[in-house]
Amino acid sequence: MASAAPVRPQPVAPDRRVTAWRWWNRGLYWLYERRLLAQVRGGPVPNHLGIIMDGNRRFARAVGLDAKAGHDYGAGKARDVLAWCLDLGIQHVTLWGFSTDNRGRDPEEVAHLHRLFAAQAREFLADTELHRNEVQVRVIGDIDDFPEESKEALRAMEVATAKYDRLHLHVALGYGGREEIVAAVRAALRAHADAGDDLAKVAETLDAGDIGRHLYTAGLPDPDFIVRTSGEVRSSGFLLWQAAYAEFYFCDAYWPEFRRIDFLRALRSFQQRQRRFGR
Repeated sequence: MASAAPVRPQPVAPDRRVTAWRWWNRGLYWLYERRLLAQVRGGPVPNHLGIIMDGNRRFARAVGLDAKAGHDYGAGKARDVLAWCLDLGIQHVTLWGFSTDNRGRDPEEVAHLHRLFAAQAREFLADTELHRNEVQVRVIGDIDDFPEESKEALRAMEVATAKYDRLHLHVALGYGGREEIVAAVRAALRAHADAGDDLAKVAETLDAGDIGRHLYTAGLPDPDFIVRTSGEVRSSGFLLWQAAYAEFYFCDAYWPEFRRIDFLRALRSFQQRQRRFGR
C-alpha cells in the first residue's frame, strides 16, 4: 500500500486588516517624526551635545545576543546620530564610548571594544561623507593602555580630520570625570613648577581657570545639553567639571534602539527649558 504524500503546511496570506494597520502605523510614525523635526528646526539647538551611550549590553541580552554584538550595534547607532546632528547644524558632539570603569569588565569584552574602536576609526577615515561634511574627530581621555593598533588607528583619524571645522566630534575613550580633574590639577601644578613658581604660593592662588586650561576639553565650549540612554538617571561622572550648567535628558531606550524620534523629543525638551545659569 502506497504511503500517503506528506502534508505540507500552506503559507498563510497576511490578514488584510493587519497589513493595513501596519502601513497606517508607519504612516502615523512618519508624520509624527516630520512634525517633531519641523518643531525642532524652528528653535535653538545645543551648541555642544553630550551623549552617554548606555545600554549596549542590556540590549544584547534582551534580544538573545552576546555583549560584543550589542557593542557592534551601538557603534552603528553612533553613526546614525552623527548624521542627525549634521542635519540640524549641531557643532560639537561628545560621545562617551568607554569609561575608566569599563576597564574592569571581562577581558574578552574589553579586547573586542579595543578592536571595535580601531575598526570604527578606519571606517571613519575611509568615509567620504565624513570628509565631505568636514567632521573633525578627536579622542578625549586616557588611552595609553590601549593596544598599539587601536592607538595608531585613532591617531590617524585625528590627523586626517584635524583641519575640518563644520562639526567637531569628541569621542571619550578611557574617560572618567574624576580622573580628568585629577590629571588637570597635576598638569597645572607641573606647569607652575616648570616655571619655577613656589607651589605653596600656587596653592593659594590656583583657580578654576588654571584647572580648566588643562582639561581634555580645553578650548572647547562646555556642553549645554547631555542625553543618557537606557533609563539610568545619573551622570556617572561624564564631563563632570564641564557639565556644571548643562541640561540633562534621560531616555528609556537602550542605545542601539535610540530612534530619531527619541533624538528629536530630547531636543524639543531642551528647547522648552529656561537656562538661568544659577541666576
